[in-house]
Amino acid sequence: MQRRETFRTSSGIELPNEYGPDDISGLDFEEDIGVPGEFPYTRGVRDSMYRGRFWTMRQYAGYATAEESNARYKYLLENGTTGLSVAFDLPTQIGLDSDDSLAAGEVGKVGVAIDSLEDMEKLFDGIPLDKVSTSMTINATASTLLCLYIAVARKQGVPLDKLNGTIQNDILKEYIARGTYIYPPKPSMRLITDTFAFCAEKVPRWNTISISGYHIREAGSTAAQEIAFTLADAIAYVEAALGKGLDIDEFGPRLSFFFNAHNELVEEIAKFRAARRIWARLMKDRFGAKSEKSMMLRFHTQTAGSTLTAQQPEVNIVRTAVQALAAVLGGTQSLHTNSMDEALGLPTEDAARIALRTQQVIAHESGVADTVDPFGGSYAVEAMTTKLEELANEYIAKIDDMGGMLRAIETGYVQREIQEAAYEYQKAVETKEAIVVGVNSFRIEEEHKVPVLRVDPEIERGQIARLKALKERRDGAKAEAALERLEHAAATDENLLPLILECVESYATVGEISNRLRNVWGEYREAVTL
Repeated sequence: MQRRETFRTSSGIELPNEYGPDDISGLDFEEDIGVPGEFPYTRGVRDSMYRGRFWTMRQYAGYATAEESNARYKYLLENGTTGLSVAFDLPTQIGLDSDDSLAAGEVGKVGVAIDSLEDMEKLFDGIPLDKVSTSMTINATASTLLCLYIAVARKQGVPLDKLNGTIQNDILKEYIARGTYIYPPKPSMRLITDTFAFCAEKVPRWNTISISGYHIREAGSTAAQEIAFTLADAIAYVEAALGKGLDIDEFGPRLSFFFNAHNELVEEIAKFRAARRIWARLMKDRFGAKSEKSMMLRFHTQTAGSTLTAQQPEVNIVRTAVQALAAVLGGTQSLHTNSMDEALGLPTEDAARIALRTQQVIAHESGVADTVDPFGGSYAVEAMTTKLEELANEYIAKIDDMGGMLRAIETGYVQREIQEAAYEYQKAVETKEAIVVGVNSFRIEEEHKVPVLRVDPEIERGQIARLKALKERRDGAKAEAALERLEHAAATDENLLPLILECVESYATVGEISNRLRNVWGEYREAVTL
């Protein structure tokens, strides 16, 4: 007697008892699977993959003050992290200074508080920016935080063509799934295309956007929806850049992606492979890209925060290991592993170290990094890759018919699809069709308490005092003049990045810069979807 009548993945794909040759009979090896490092990149973007070098091992970190986060970054680097990943607090993400009344109670809580160049200098004190790759999870204020990073590099004497990293800079998924937007879509897209153009000329190794399916999946989407909605966002960004007269092969190679890794191992491996294949074909056939680098879908992966449980938190180590394994088998270029205590609070040093060690065990002990795409050719993986590709392409075609992703967001279509998927999953948990260990099965009466990191409320008061002192100490007239020039240019078609850089180097704050743009563009108000 089997456990249930039918077996399905998160995307509703019905699983047979076993897969065989008939399930992949429609595939053409050269056209659909191929070899690693060659179009359509189903098997990976490099021919040697991890035999050449491992993925970048990042640990997403940032809390309290710049000094405390700096100490955490140095700790992680000492323990084997090969790239930094910066978490910013909510006020920084939505363009509020720490002394803004709307920031009260949130300063330094879910990330580091960055108000000015002074904070950014402290954040990277003693960390040579030409020696590390830095990923910054920031969206509405991404252009400002990039300029702050560039300003620190200049102070360190680092040439801009040596800077290597990524800003998330994906505003469309904020309207869909996360909510840390500031401006309406049109000017928000303008900031993104300005960043594309500026970096193509000045910071050529910088990844100008990390188009994010992670938060779409965290909001409750299926694997197929994660692929489709992420790539539909990417299509919108490419079309916006082309509309500005940018060349596809100038900005295309610097587009990167950010995906979630969930528990269903086979579906997750197939998800990454399907996404690469779809993107390669979109860039080549739809947008006429000629550069191979434009067709390569390069991505960072983070394990699934939404799967972590406050109950029996040590079990989260196992979940994270399965998810990280899926990402590696799927060919990720960069990986963050969540800490076991993140359902309870910010990760402690010990928990962050275990999460990093999880990646290191996979890299050095499991053997899965020694062969490129080791699951390639598996009946199950190849059939699942093709099915996810079909489902994702159906969504993309429907969004195209609506007039594109901006229109699909405005009508609430994408949000409703995600909400329905989340509702179906919750029903499955409540009926125990989906088992969550420690939550709806295998519970225990008394649970071992793990240490939880708490941010001292004094942090906020100290940050506000430092911000006040900065404003009194800086050349106020110089900062005001730079802000005036930015506000004037926001009403024109001038590229805003050089002006934002001028503002940050005059020690204008993130909130002041954002407010000048608010004066011209206003703020976005979310439409209610039913």
